[in-house]
Amino acid sequence: MLKGKTALVTGSTSGIGLGIAKALARQGANIVLNGFGDSEGPTSEIAALGVQVAFHGADMSKPAEIADMMAFAASRFGRVDILVNNAGIQHVARIESFPVERWDAIIAINLSSAFHATRLALPAMREANWGRIINVASVHGLVASAEKSAYVAAKHGVVGLTKVTALETAPTGVTCNAICPGWVLTPLVQKQVDARAAALGVSNEEAKRVLLGEKEPSMQFTTPEELGELAVFFCSPAGANVRGVAWNMDGGWTAQ
Repeated sequence: MLKGKTALVTGSTSGIGLGIAKALARQGANIVLNGFGDSEGPTSEIAALGVQVAFHGADMSKPAEIADMMAFAASRFGRVDILVNNAGIQHVARIESFPVERWDAIIAINLSSAFHATRLALPAMREANWGRIINVASVHGLVASAEKSAYVAAKHGVVGLTKVTALETAPTGVTCNAICPGWVLTPLVQKQVDARAAALGVSNEEAKRVLLGEKEPSMQFTTPEELGELAVFFCSPAGANVRGVAWNMDGGWTAQ
């Protein structure tokens, strides 16, 4: 379905981003990966799906590096047809003790990077009259949790940016939507599970049940594969007039 298209997925060397990149690659899209840590493993996994793949290690807190990444993708593949803004970090603390530098970093990586990548991708998408911008927000783009002020503020901002982008591109073949996952067992969430297990003196599996039981009625983690299939839907003909939605995949979290 996406043969000949190019997808750039930020924060895609593991977790949600890699799951989305794989799903798009299975539909024939060439992939530009981005992130920290090991890039050879994810690059090999994508290449094994029979598409072209490239990697750019832009620090998503730095606009100049984002611009370099977008220029790299355009020079390698012609243009970015599908932009998935997924890069994110987390820090947990009460507002009065929240480190200022952590606030700034979370806003930069979780919110501002989506703006910078979007503004740079849109001209070529408009010229082609086809493009898909998929912002990975969070259930925390729709509701709040204590001690996550920066993350919740950034993800609410991502949902707002999604709606504005959708309105500005509404008469065109470019769409913009947000995915709002509940708990996904990414490295970020595993750290919270580990901390919960240590604090409660329980096993890792019991800590997972406690974590899910507080918020997610399904008692199941959403998987990167499920989120990848939702991204594929947004890129399909069936998603052509889905614009500006914040689509929660949260096991019933926000239905309560």
